[in-house]
Amino acid sequence: MESFGWTILQSPIGPLMLAETEQGLVNVRFHAHDAEYHAHRAGSRLGLRPMRGGLCEATAQISAYFAADLTEFTLPLDWRLTSGFNERVLRLLYARVGYGQTAGYGELARWTGDPGASRAVGTAMGSNPLPVVVPCHRVVTATGDIGGFGGGLDAKRALLALEGVLPAPLF
Repeated sequence: MESFGWTILQSPIGPLMLAETEQGLVNVRFHAHDAEYHAHRAGSRLGLRPMRGGLCEATAQISAYFAADLTEFTLPLDWRLTSGFNERVLRLLYARVGYGQTAGYGELARWTGDPGASRAVGTAMGSNPLPVVVPCHRVVTATGDIGGFGGGLDAKRALLALEGVLPAPLF
């Protein structure tokens, strides 16, 4: 059985599990306190055996992002944990919404050619297997509210503050 590498990155928003196949970064998980469980779960979805270690470039780039030294990821990505409409939305988000920018759920729906699909866009954001790198934290509501986030609202606020979209938290 083929394998994939995984590691834990301690970040300002908590531990992140990073997983990488031969094709590229395949999964970023928030709240990776039980990383072994999440690695085995990702492995069963991928049909691959998890092996701890590696991910030097992913770790370096994500660490540089959190240090405000990187504004654009150049990692190869393995999109196989998403498909269909969700994958299309996430690829559009990755290609069109850069560092320090935001887009609305409705705007992303229009980009897919289905302007009534705002809720489906929200579902795609919630199922994003590559958060931080594929920046679902940059998606906000039509009223400018930050909306929801799988990593928690404190993490979303911190990421938006890092990128200069929101003021840095005082505490």
